[in-house]
Amino acid sequence: MVIFSRSKEIILTVLLDYLFLLLGWYLLYTSFNIQEEVFIFVWGVSPLTAGILLAFYWLVVMALFGLYKKLYLISRLDEFVKVGKATVLGTLVLFFLVTTKQQSVLLDAQSSTFIYWAVTFAAIAVNRFIIRTVQRMYAIRGKGLHRALIIGSGDTAQTVYDDLLRHRILGMQVVGFINVNGTANDPPVKVDKDKVLGSLEDVDSIVEDRNIQDVIVALDPHTRDDLVDVISKVDIPEITVKILPDFYQLVNGLNKTNQIFGLPLIEISPEPMPFWEKALKRLLDLVISIIVLILTAPLMLGIAILVRMTSEGPAIYRQERVGKNGRHFTIYKFRTMYKNAEAYSGPKWAEEDDPRITRVGYWLRKLRLDEVPQFVNVLKGDMSLVGPRPERPYFVNKFRKQIPLYSRRLRVRPGITGWAQVKWKYDTSLQDVKQKTKFDLFYVENMSLKMDFKILINTLMTVIRAKGH
Repeated sequence: MVIFSRSKEIILTVLLDYLFLLLGWYLLYTSFNIQEEVFIFVWGVSPLTAGILLAFYWLVVMALFGLYKKLYLISRLDEFVKVGKATVLGTLVLFFLVTTKQQSVLLDAQSSTFIYWAVTFAAIAVNRFIIRTVQRMYAIRGKGLHRALIIGSGDTAQTVYDDLLRHRILGMQVVGFINVNGTANDPPVKVDKDKVLGSLEDVDSIVEDRNIQDVIVALDPHTRDDLVDVISKVDIPEITVKILPDFYQLVNGLNKTNQIFGLPLIEISPEPMPFWEKALKRLLDLVISIIVLILTAPLMLGIAILVRMTSEGPAIYRQERVGKNGRHFTIYKFRTMYKNAEAYSGPKWAEEDDPRITRVGYWLRKLRLDEVPQFVNVLKGDMSLVGPRPERPYFVNKFRKQIPLYSRRLRVRPGITGWAQVKWKYDTSLQDVKQKTKFDLFYVENMSLKMDFKILINTLMTVIRAKGH
């Protein structure tokens, strides 16, 4: 069985897009009377060089529009709409650059822009149509299917398995089932017991060992109370998780529900931020962190000297934290507590009038100045300006067991500030952590540049008002 990995799908699509773009440029240049002053020619390069540069330009534009994500058997119509949007905007950018560079080609550019857009759109659209059609032909024959795992072992799981077996166009090969209730001998197991691979506790190892690409949650109605626990256990990066809506049992078998590839599957926690926003978010992280570190260098030097003079220990405190996808990193802060403050108590939250906090540390926390060294973490890529606050491994392991969906915070880079910091106070109890987790999860599911700017403005106001803790 041939397995199309996501990386191979992307590489294949990029290469074919590039070739079709070159072909489109050749047809455009040889078939239409477009003068060489138009578009890239303004910069004095040959037609061949112009075609190569433009092809690379369009690959970047399409990547920014998310046209190289989740490519497997997606709707051709939806893909055409995305290609149309990307090519329209990309063509307008080129038109603006050319006419700004040389006003004398304005009339020629105006007369040629529509033709250029149409040829570019056609080149990409034809390539995408061919790729998706070939993928569907392979899927119908049972080739190149994504390896799927079904969470559940009851009637619903069996129904989903049968539908996937009948509708190969969905592109999934079911490797096996996970029994939510425990072992394969626990009732009610309605599927082939030989295909039950284990319980929820084994899902991580099963996904890795079996090269699983898609997970489908198919619980029976009487086990829907287990849904939160199930989603928490299958929160695995790079794995697509799909769930059946509650109405599935009511509409199963009706023709209308089978018109969109047979199953009413809903993908949970889709990527909310498009690629271009993520790229711009990272760029802003780099630019702002560099500017802040340069401008605050004298201030940080003064704070470091003050910390060293007023209490024993290093000025910069280093601590292990858990970052994106569970990766550990070292966070930097100005030390605000006495040396070895947790040597006897062990890890614990800060308290009101905490005796472990130094006199200087109190004001550093009030003004949030203790966190300025974390811009180094942002520069290194361990953190972002905005995101869930990174926690220590001790607490992460503890909260994973006590708070449903806590691990979903680890899907994104942690931040110097976040939605939870804006909306809630510092942690003093497990109940506080649960409340902050709700805000963190809201951010993870709805993150955007607009939301980041809103959080940064609120954080700045907190610093000005000295409301830190």
